[in-house]
Amino acid sequence: MAAETRQHTDDQVFEIEQRGIQLVPASERHGKPSDLFWMWLGTNLNIFYIINGIVIVGLGLSFGQALLAIALGSLSFFFVGLCSLQGPKTGTSAFMISRAAFGPNGNRAPTLFNWFNCVGYEASGIALIVLAVIALFAQAGVHASTGLKAVIIFGAAAVQFVMPLYGHQTIMTCLRWLSYLFVPLFIIMAIVVAPKVHLASGSHGAGWAMVTLGVALIAAGGGLGWTTMGNDYSRYLPADTPQKRIFWAASMSGMLASAALAVLGAAIASIVKGSTDPISGLPQALPSWVLVPYLVLAILTVLGVNTIDLYSSGLTLQAIGVPVKRWMAALIDLSICIALTFFAIFSSSFNHLYGELLSLLILFFAPWVGIYLADWLLRRGRYDAQSLVNGGRSGRYWRNGGFHIPGVVAMIAGMGAVALWLDDAPTYVGPLSSRTGGSDLSMFMGLAVGAGLYWLLARRSVAVETLIAADRDAVTAAAVPDLQA
Repeated sequence: MAAETRQHTDDQVFEIEQRGIQLVPASERHGKPSDLFWMWLGTNLNIFYIINGIVIVGLGLSFGQALLAIALGSLSFFFVGLCSLQGPKTGTSAFMISRAAFGPNGNRAPTLFNWFNCVGYEASGIALIVLAVIALFAQAGVHASTGLKAVIIFGAAAVQFVMPLYGHQTIMTCLRWLSYLFVPLFIIMAIVVAPKVHLASGSHGAGWAMVTLGVALIAAGGGLGWTTMGNDYSRYLPADTPQKRIFWAASMSGMLASAALAVLGAAIASIVKGSTDPISGLPQALPSWVLVPYLVLAILTVLGVNTIDLYSSGLTLQAIGVPVKRWMAALIDLSICIALTFFAIFSSSFNHLYGELLSLLILFFAPWVGIYLADWLLRRGRYDAQSLVNGGRSGRYWRNGGFHIPGVVAMIAGMGAVALWLDDAPTYVGPLSSRTGGSDLSMFMGLAVGAGLYWLLARRSVAVETLIAADRDAVTAAAVPDLQA
């Protein structure tokens, strides 16, 4: 009983959470779907989406085309809702659940890919914090020297290290508070920017190929990029929480926030021309009485976003099999992020580097999401949670030396399909993209090939596996009354 009480206090506000990838027992499940709504709203009310809007206008899209790309790309948040439904049923994190699709050993490579992605986002976030602090110094008339920039980078990393240590409940609470602060400021910003928007900016716009690239970038920098983290937070909900409520809470909050801010970014891009980062051009679009509070809140919201990433990247590192505690994982991540942040801050164009990151993220996210959801549908949401966490030879998902061949094959094929239709110019342009004027349908290719091939290769074996699991569960349930008697 003492152990249960101690574990329960781990997930209290401002108390350090000890749990990593271990199962959350039913006795410690708490909360409701609205908690997910406020968490994802607070997470997605951040400056990254303003950058997304600026980046796609930089492709040559007209303001109207940018609105279309934002609307279509934001639908990717439905995947966040779908990828939040497995946590309450299993009580564990996303990359422990994906062992069912890939096998414990086959899951290591996709998990490592996700860890790289998390670190990339974290470094981008710290770089944005640094840029915002530099802009605040500029408002005060202080020029940021190289030495001062270095101090700011290390200071931002030190502050960033704190919140992920507290864990799930602290993160949920703080992001709710941030959403209360950011919503009114966003409304004020929209009112200030609206009269300055150049609706005729780029009035001729770009061709359909660039619109598809805009959709891909919005999706990669939005819903598709969050899918791997959905169950990391929903796993604390009771197993009988209505799935429809989980889906809508996780989907709509992020969709509304990200779309609104991306539209604001597109509007700012029509006012500010040629900016190489999302901060330096803002004084042209915003008066100082709005700019300074915005920069302060931008710092806080990016700290919140990075906290989500650091928390999940710590779980991801543990899921790979690295024997570290969450605080050690956060320290490892931040050390790498500091080096990447130095490169981003002293490079010629933050926006360009960030745009390339978004393009490359699709290479992993699209096929993984397709396979993950196809596996979930095939097994009708039934998992052996203990086998997921143990991952040993005796577990249900060990199969061929810890590999589930259909998942591994589908992942490789899905990534190949993404590469065929990916436009990450000038770094890389896929053959199908180059033959269609630079279009980018990589996300749809990855989703379709990953899910479709996995379905074809695994539908029979997973169905049998699920049937056996259901029979065993039924036998166990029937035996319980006899044992109690």
